[in-house]
Amino acid sequence: MTEPLEDSVNASDFPDYTAAFGNCTDEKIPLKMRYLPVLYSVIFLVGFPGNAVAISTYIFKMRPWKSSTIIMLNLACTDLLYLTSLPFLIHYYASGENWIFGGFMCKLIRFGFHFNLYSSILLLTCFSIFRYFVIIHPMSCFCIHRTKWAVAACAVVWVISLVSVIPMTFLITPTTRTNRSACLDLTSSDDLTAIKWYNLILTATIFFLPLVIVTLCYTTIICTLTQGPQAHGCLKQKARRLSILLLLVFYICFLPFHILRVIRIESRLLSVSCSVENQIHEAYIVSKPLAALNTFGNLVLYVVVGDNFQQAICSVVRCRENGDLEPAKKNSYSNNP
Repeated sequence: MTEPLEDSVNASDFPDYTAAFGNCTDEKIPLKMRYLPVLYSVIFLVGFPGNAVAISTYIFKMRPWKSSTIIMLNLACTDLLYLTSLPFLIHYYASGENWIFGGFMCKLIRFGFHFNLYSSILLLTCFSIFRYFVIIHPMSCFCIHRTKWAVAACAVVWVISLVSVIPMTFLITPTTRTNRSACLDLTSSDDLTAIKWYNLILTATIFFLPLVIVTLCYTTIICTLTQGPQAHGCLKQKARRLSILLLLVFYICFLPFHILRVIRIESRLLSVSCSVENQIHEAYIVSKPLAALNTFGNLVLYVVVGDNFQQAICSVVRCRENGDLEPAKKNSYSNNP
């Protein structure tokens, strides 16, 4: 027995939901109204200005660009595009899941979330592969330092992400009932059979395969650094921190969301009790902001990757401080001729 669609506002507002999907009532509305808007607001307020500063720093303060700089710049742009969609979702969940922005914007916002999610996953995977060759095979793969390889990798990532997520625009179904509109996400839309197989293929190829690659890259790096010579201890410590950070992003932010999304779709297809389905649905709701929290990890990544980024940020701060001091100096001189 399955429950009403996830994004319905109330079972009484949509009486045909019960007939179509069973007698389970949607008891997660308070969780969505309190939990999702708060978490999304915090992520937006921290991530949006942080990524805007990161992009400005990479463009204006970190020339000439290296391979890692190009990948990080694309990652910051991806995160910033994703964060621009959060105010729409904050309003949607805070208003009791009443979508007022139209069907096109519903598809665009849901598309943007997944497009930027998988762009981030693939960009972090490319960065991990580059780090693997730089640390494990520094001499034999010296050509990988050339920026053209990073540009090509980023272009491939954008194309793969676009092709992978385009089918979602056909599977996601905005719904209008009485005087309310619901912007359904992938797990709550109608064509469950197509959604099931699409989600399995998408998850296996665009998440679990990168997860395996990233895990192999960083476990090899950590083992190599542990067994290698003790020279350049600070550089080795920095490489270990970077490896642990990327693994945490994949296993804490991305993994729970993808596993629970698969389980959530399966629970709608199988005859499970309402209590079990409600627990699965609640766990899935909790995992959704975790996927967005990778933007916090990426902000830390920009700082950990290189000292040049920290120096560039400091130079910006010093310029602003000097700019603030100049008017004060002029005022002091005019008051004391």
